[in-house]
Amino acid sequence: MKTALIILGAGMGTRMNSELPKVLHPIGGAPMLVHAMRAGAALSPEKTVIVAGHGAEAVSRAALAYDPEAQTVLQVEQLGTAHAVAQAGDALTGFDGDAIVLYGDTPFISAETLEAMAKARTSHDIVVLGFEAADAGRYGRLVTQGDVLERIVEFKDATDEERSIKLCNSGVISAKSSMLFDLIEAVKNDNASGEYYLTDIIGIARAKGLSATVVRCDEAETLGINSRAELIAAEADFQARARAAAIEDGVTLLAPETVFFAYDTYLGRDAIIEQNVVFGPNVTVETGATIRAFSHLEGCHVSRGATVGPYARLRPGAELQENVHVGNFVEIKNAILAEGAKANHLTYIGDADIGARTNIGAGTITCNYDGVFKHRTTIGADAFIGSNTMLVAPVTVGDQAMTATGTVVTENIPNGDLAVGRARQENKTGLAVKMFEKLKAVKAKRVKDQ
Repeated sequence: MKTALIILGAGMGTRMNSELPKVLHPIGGAPMLVHAMRAGAALSPEKTVIVAGHGAEAVSRAALAYDPEAQTVLQVEQLGTAHAVAQAGDALTGFDGDAIVLYGDTPFISAETLEAMAKARTSHDIVVLGFEAADAGRYGRLVTQGDVLERIVEFKDATDEERSIKLCNSGVISAKSSMLFDLIEAVKNDNASGEYYLTDIIGIARAKGLSATVVRCDEAETLGINSRAELIAAEADFQARARAAAIEDGVTLLAPETVFFAYDTYLGRDAIIEQNVVFGPNVTVETGATIRAFSHLEGCHVSRGATVGPYARLRPGAELQENVHVGNFVEIKNAILAEGAKANHLTYIGDADIGARTNIGAGTITCNYDGVFKHRTTIGADAFIGSNTMLVAPVTVGDQAMTATGTVVTENIPNGDLAVGRARQENKTGLAVKMFEKLKAVKAKRVKDQ
């Protein structure tokens, strides 16, 4: 069955006390909206429609960054969940498949849960995601008879008997797209809030003889984020689950509580992660690699047997092939280090290709930016770059070439050559003593004058 995602993200999020739309607040390095889109991606949707309101342009940009085919529609007035879903109607006109309604501020719905809902849809007209709440509080209640969902009642409109029900509504609903919008047209706003409730479609559907059922999930999956405090708690929950999953997958975390993951961090089995390591988005660390303490990685790939850190920074586009060593206070951006290359101390490598087994000495910098354009440095295999070398890109260093310590490289170096590019040293006999004596005399006079 073809599937369309409708993700609601129009709320102001006033409790966040922020100019940023609520669904764009990040968890694990990605907006909450992206978490919802990522979960829905398990259903291989043909269409994704984001219903936005406050900050719609920013919401659209975030959605398109994750899925270039995503479409954003505008809900000008927030008149309830049914009204929000209705805004997606035009975007799904003629779509012959299922629609599933998700929420941009509910980031933890799992792919397995959505797949269970899709399976349930094969035998029921409408499927609602529910959960047994430890404290049902003000959640809407699911009124069932056996496996049949009779209706959903909002807390404000519930009787005391209905409020005693523990099975609660997550808000996630799946149905045939055309049927969903037909049912929404029949929704009224004669309730305590004067809003058009999406939940009312269950009663309308049952009155028409359509079937509805509930798929249950763990309450933690349905966590909605409405405040900064809840965002902090959600981040902590995300990190705890990411750490546990990594350990279960065979990764060694020496101090798990100090390691921070992004939503898409991938660590291979037998990778070793030391304390106080931070992973930004789009990081892959392969089997057997070691990330040492206080390193920060984002947008990079670390191959088998490589060692990174301590105190290293890998920025987007950094590619470390097998058995590469990157040491303390080394920064790498948009650069490839071939197998066995080493950069062990105090170095910046940006926009560069470093050959196999090449050694980069301490204090080396690829001078890649001229104030307008970026330029690339290419260093061949088995080269030796002396300490404090400045490589003024664009420049090429050949295989087995060498630079002398302190060299400023402005011309290509052929294979096997040694480049020396520094001023000739001159020693001025006795001048150091004379200068020190003069300076000390000036200092003594200043002290006396005070």
